[in-house]
Amino acid sequence: MGIIETLSSWIPDIRQPTQKRLPFKEKLKWTIIILVLFFILGMVPLIGLDPERIFQFEQLELLLGASMGSIISLGIGPMVTASIVLQLLNGSGILKFDLTSHEGKKAFQSLQKVMIIGFIVFEAFIYVFMGALPPLQALQGTATYASLQIFLVIQLIVGGLVIMFMDQIIQKWGIGSGISLFIAAGVSKEIIVRAISWLHPEGNPEAFIGAIPELFRSLSIGEPQGAMLAIAGIVATLIVFGIVVYVQSMRVEIPLSFGRVRGHGVRWPLKFLYTSNIPVILIAALLANVQIWAQLFTGSPNSAIGNWVNPTPLVQTIIHQGGFNIGLLPYLQTIVYMLFMMGGAVLFSYFWVQTAGLDARSQAKQIMASGLQVPGFRKDIRVLERLLNRYIMPLTIMGGLAVGALAGLADISGALSRGTGILLAVMIVYQMYEQVMKDHMYEMNPAMKKFVAM
Repeated sequence: MGIIETLSSWIPDIRQPTQKRLPFKEKLKWTIIILVLFFILGMVPLIGLDPERIFQFEQLELLLGASMGSIISLGIGPMVTASIVLQLLNGSGILKFDLTSHEGKKAFQSLQKVMIIGFIVFEAFIYVFMGALPPLQALQGTATYASLQIFLVIQLIVGGLVIMFMDQIIQKWGIGSGISLFIAAGVSKEIIVRAISWLHPEGNPEAFIGAIPELFRSLSIGEPQGAMLAIAGIVATLIVFGIVVYVQSMRVEIPLSFGRVRGHGVRWPLKFLYTSNIPVILIAALLANVQIWAQLFTGSPNSAIGNWVNPTPLVQTIIHQGGFNIGLLPYLQTIVYMLFMMGGAVLFSYFWVQTAGLDARSQAKQIMASGLQVPGFRKDIRVLERLLNRYIMPLTIMGGLAVGALAGLADISGALSRGTGILLAVMIVYQMYEQVMKDHMYEMNPAMKKFVAM
């Protein structure tokens, strides 16, 4: 690990704030700055790119927090991929990090930084040389084409590094994490566009992109199928939003007491979605990478592998066909996709608990350090660990299953954005809201306090 730490020390890093706790205004300022910069970078095109080749990957933009064809085409893909690989290596015991110690955490973070850089470079070369983001095809076979390939790779690497540093700024100076913020920003933008946009889709000058104006247009000309599709998208989005907010608020509270103060205690909350949206981010990024690799190696956006791990818009298909008699294949693809989402979410939930310090022993150490203990038992970490084990592992499995099922159902519902993206966006915004309420409620002026408390 000495080589890894040496390489990590060469990588520039965003310094930690000197204050122990940053004011809310400071965090909000940096969050807004990075968010605006993210949208600006998404409009900076890759110089020399063939614009005809970017549309095959547009459906994956939201899951990767990317803007295909721009300098940030890699998005959060390298960071999430590095996290997945590192978790698998650590969870399987191939690499072992003691994340309860400072040295273990430092080694883990050093290797993670080096792996992120490695995946940025690797994915940049793969995207360009495998034909995902190639130069203008008219120049193919010329020296200019080869030069443009290298230039595109350099641009992608620069964009990937900028995204990595932006994520660090958010983690240390902003609210939440950059990975979550970029996903939520992209999803929110698409939902707004697909809900209210009065622009016309290409090839259909009469229809509207936005579901609301399309609903009124369909009703005005007596087109029930168009109206049903628009209503289905709006209703599916609202239902997903409501279910996720409700599930996010579910929790188990474990009663604990202060050992030296009789009659005083607290309740230690464990959320039903114990690992939050992390499993969905990881499984969604894994699916996005599988689809990209399938398209790159087959040269077709409709490859067999890509189709089986890509959600079928079941509700829209049923409405288009006018009934449930749509053949067996769409139902089989939906079942396979749902099982993949649920199984993957449980697997990544388990790995995340083991690697992120959320296991029973780590939580027991944190509780003991706070001076708390189980009422009626002696102050022993083993007692507390056994109690927590009754809850943490079931919550890990059930929460993973629930979040995977929610993501899968949202994906096939025909919502205004990719269902997984909506699920992630709602969970991310809700978590940011909870974090702000917990850490900074007392700092807000009365007007903002009233707004966030609504």
